[in-house]
Amino acid sequence: MKSIAVFCGSSPGKDEEIIEAVRYTGAHLAENNIKLVYGGGKVGLMGILAQGALEHKGKVIGIIPNFLKAKEVHHTGLTELILVDTMHDRKLQMHNLSDGVLMLPGGFGTFEEFFEMLTWGQLGLHQKPMGILNTNGFYNPLIKMMDKMVENRFLSNENRFMVLIDDDIKRLLTKMNNYEGHGVPKWMDKDQT
Repeated sequence: MKSIAVFCGSSPGKDEEIIEAVRYTGAHLAENNIKLVYGGGKVGLMGILAQGALEHKGKVIGIIPNFLKAKEVHHTGLTELILVDTMHDRKLQMHNLSDGVLMLPGGFGTFEEFFEMLTWGQLGLHQKPMGILNTNGFYNPLIKMMDKMVENRFLSNENRFMVLIDDDIKRLLTKMNNYEGHGVPKWMDKDQT
């Protein structure tokens, strides 16, 4: 991967292990010449991630809606800052500029952004690797929920395993780089695949 879209919290949270993992993720991306594409914020985990990359001479593209920039929450030291009109435009730009998608800890916005892109993959609109960095077991309940969806036949096993998960960013990026395909488009009968 040459670039990766990363979704994470606009709050830093309270877990120091997560904060450090996010900072390290930014640095690791920079050290491996992977361009960071993120939401453009200077606050919370978003700001920590960007700063981690910038401090290691990484390229960082921020994409932020005008209404958030007007509230002065944007990062002013990025390689490039792209202004868009809406949150949906932000997501679309992040998708267009990235080779893969990564979710770090965050709240509702983080979930919404990651899962919309994941749904696009499930529908066959892209084949980008989708990863979750599960630092300190933050996403364990979500992983259980995905498994419950499979158990109850709301989600196919193939689509469940479109989501690559690890608690170590190096291993996770290796999985993402080795990703060879995507799930089965939702509307297709298994006999057709």
